[in-house]
Amino acid sequence: MCGVVGIVSHQPVNQALYDALTVLQHRGQDAAGIVTWGADGLQQHKRNGLVRDVFRTRHMMRLTGNVGIGHIRYPTAGGARSAEAQPFYVNSPYGICLGHNGNLTNHDELAEMLIHQDRRHLSTSSDSEVLLNVFAHEMQVRANGQPTAEQVFETVEAVHRRCRGGYAVVAMIVGVGVVAFRDPNGIRPLVLGEKRSEHGTEYMVASESVALDVLQFSRLRDVQPGETVFIENSGKLHSRQQQGEVRHTPCIFEFVYFARPDSILDDLSVYKTRLRMGEQLAGKIVRDFPEHDIDVVIPIPDTSRTAAVQVAHHLGVKYREGFIKNRYIGRTFIMPGQAERAKSVRHKLNAIDLEFRGKNVLLVDDSIVRGTTSRQIIKLAREAGARRVYFASAAPPVRHPNVYGIDMPAASELIANGRSVEEIQALIGADKLIYQDLHGLIRSVRHGNSPIEEFDTSCFSGEYVTGDVTDEYLHDLESRRNDVAKRLRDARHKGIIGVEEAEPERQSTAIGL
Repeated sequence: MCGVVGIVSHQPVNQALYDALTVLQHRGQDAAGIVTWGADGLQQHKRNGLVRDVFRTRHMMRLTGNVGIGHIRYPTAGGARSAEAQPFYVNSPYGICLGHNGNLTNHDELAEMLIHQDRRHLSTSSDSEVLLNVFAHEMQVRANGQPTAEQVFETVEAVHRRCRGGYAVVAMIVGVGVVAFRDPNGIRPLVLGEKRSEHGTEYMVASESVALDVLQFSRLRDVQPGETVFIENSGKLHSRQQQGEVRHTPCIFEFVYFARPDSILDDLSVYKTRLRMGEQLAGKIVRDFPEHDIDVVIPIPDTSRTAAVQVAHHLGVKYREGFIKNRYIGRTFIMPGQAERAKSVRHKLNAIDLEFRGKNVLLVDDSIVRGTTSRQIIKLAREAGARRVYFASAAPPVRHPNVYGIDMPAASELIANGRSVEEIQALIGADKLIYQDLHGLIRSVRHGNSPIEEFDTSCFSGEYVTGDVTDEYLHDLESRRNDVAKRLRDARHKGIIGVEEAEPERQSTAIGL
């Protein structure tokens, strides 16, 4: 999962881009980058690390210009090298920079075509670089002097025809403007905002509406599935909806875990969604555990708080904060290795004995993915003196890989894959485990008069909305993206081991790219 932002303004955008990336930091902690354009030409700074660590005063002073894009990432298709920090850049045609949130399911096919047919060079294993080169090639085909809005729209239509998967893109055509678009399923989020001032109208696109709020941009609307938004450097806004088939199926896991509760995605309030998840979960607990002896409901900070409050309210039991979180530790789920995730739990959370000792506690979390965190937290609760520890997940069992940009693709690393609820309960050490139903989750997210009829629920249901995900693809993904493969890749990039020892089955592809 990544975060993207783009701004076209009448004043310098460096600080605004920095502030937006800081607000979106929860979407990725691996790397950050900003590219700007102005009288001094193209300016860029990016590298691995948190936003606050990547950008110093000397970097910000060099990022001049009134137009720019930014990106924060954690590694999904690519690795964790600084070379894969975004935005990426190609100098032909015009000069194009691009930041991408999502994942292309036909990455390998596109890479081969780009190298052997389009005659373009790829220097990383990132699908974002592939997407950039597809965009650049299609624009090159249509290049005829200064690019027009029509040429931009035709270029993105061609990208949609070639690319499959989930993607939300913000690109900057140097000296021309900013382009933003979503895949035809609208799997990954992207919102559009504006700010009116005495100097004129400024426009901003970002992964979540909270970035607009912080910078005092008014939220206009979501960029629609298959839609292209083109903002000229002058501030003129153009948009066009894709002519082909559009099927709006946003990722439901955005609402479960990734998005901030104060964001609005696809006209749906994330906060209200999580309130409703708590209500639905409370109903499931009453049905599955009617004679419960729960003394207190305790959330696993931070994402599950909203749901946990509602669970406690509807069960008629106390709600308490039983864990204190160290704010300076990253989000456990998006850490790149299993060992790092396990180690970080005790560094991140500390139990308040007073809230556990001698009590039957219900711990509420937003979801259970690998199970490492859940197991460690239950152990912390028992060590704090809890008599019984029950565990409830506000989301259904995560049994299948996510292939659209969330870093949990290896089925073997999902604790629910191939296991019953009772088996998972035993593995995490809970006295009872209760999961939300999928239909209950969907009811929670689809509130109000939302026109959205379905969501991408692939990690729960195994049904992939793009229709191109085969068993062979999932098997290949498993071999590339499990934790062992990632550690070997990182070691190879650091020069600890050679290519042959790290990934023998991928050696030829790596060299070819």
